[in-house]
Amino acid sequence: MIRTLKLTTAAAALLALAACGDGGSGGGASSARSGIWAAGSSTVFPFATRVAENFSRTSGGAAPRVESLGTGGGIQAFCQGVGPTTPDIANASRQMKASEFDLCAKNGVTEIVEIKIGFDGIVIATARNGNSFNFELNDIYEGLAKEVPGPNGQFVVNPAKTWNQVNPGLPNQRIQVYGPPPTSGTRDAFLELGMTPGAKLVPAAAAVEAADKDRFEALAHTLREDGAWIDSGENDNAIVQTLTRTPGSLGVFGYSFLEQNLDTVKPETIDGVTPNADTIASGEYPLSRSLYIYVKKAHIGVIPGLQQFVQEFLSEGAAGRGGYLADRGLIPLPEEQLVAQRAVIAAMTPMQRPAK
Repeated sequence: MIRTLKLTTAAAALLALAACGDGGSGGGASSARSGIWAAGSSTVFPFATRVAENFSRTSGGAAPRVESLGTGGGIQAFCQGVGPTTPDIANASRQMKASEFDLCAKNGVTEIVEIKIGFDGIVIATARNGNSFNFELNDIYEGLAKEVPGPNGQFVVNPAKTWNQVNPGLPNQRIQVYGPPPTSGTRDAFLELGMTPGAKLVPAAAAVEAADKDRFEALAHTLREDGAWIDSGENDNAIVQTLTRTPGSLGVFGYSFLEQNLDTVKPETIDGVTPNADTIASGEYPLSRSLYIYVKKAHIGVIPGLQQFVQEFLSEGAAGRGGYLADRGLIPLPEEQLVAQRAVIAAMTPMQRPAK
């Protein structure tokens, strides 16, 4: 009986969705929804809008709606259910979490297609006329964590005021870093790729990891709240602009935004590696990451052009070497990965539940 009710509800949602997709002029949900809808990561946003522009021009249909809500916000909206009031696509600068996958399943979104669209790196940058830094991974943790080991090995509120107090090889410059908020996939990736491995290099923190993984994660993932780290919204361009207006500050944002603003900002090295297309694609740069879109399979064949729009992300003209997404700063997938992801799109193969 419960199964029948769920199927009936899903069918009703899809009927409403179909009416919307056909451009019906009736009231209610159908009139509030026209064409394809993607929401999520601010990092993926410029790539998705470029694909939407090209798709609209070549298909002659309505331009897809693309919203920048942050990875977490986009996936939350995506997972609210099936139908015209929910996005067809979630853009993400990290992989979907198990808890998010479970939320989707709870709300009837049971077939999700995960597609990797390329690579990006997270950079720590300064204004072009600012001091130069060569960070070690542990410097990132020791400079930006809320709690760090004190002289007796006990964890204390971070006392460092300047970068040379963290590492004598760094400039004598106040610690003031503008970065993404908790809803951002860039923030999540910065914690996983920068703060966590940095903490593991600090003996007292590594000892905590061996004894209590939850406590270690809290230590590694909790950023300073004393003004040394400043949440700066979902718009990475705003962080870039802040660096030029605030002498001595640093910013954390996606590599694609760096490429568009090299006239005003410069990247700092981490473990001696400069972020560029080659070091990010190879994983040599420590803060390299993959970018994704998540597609609601129930909307394929119902929302006109949805599968074709997704295919456009990985078309040769978009995602190939020299494609228009590379011009926007996306680092393309190697050929074998590109072929594999195109096969996922062709078959619309649902993903498995993430491990964590």
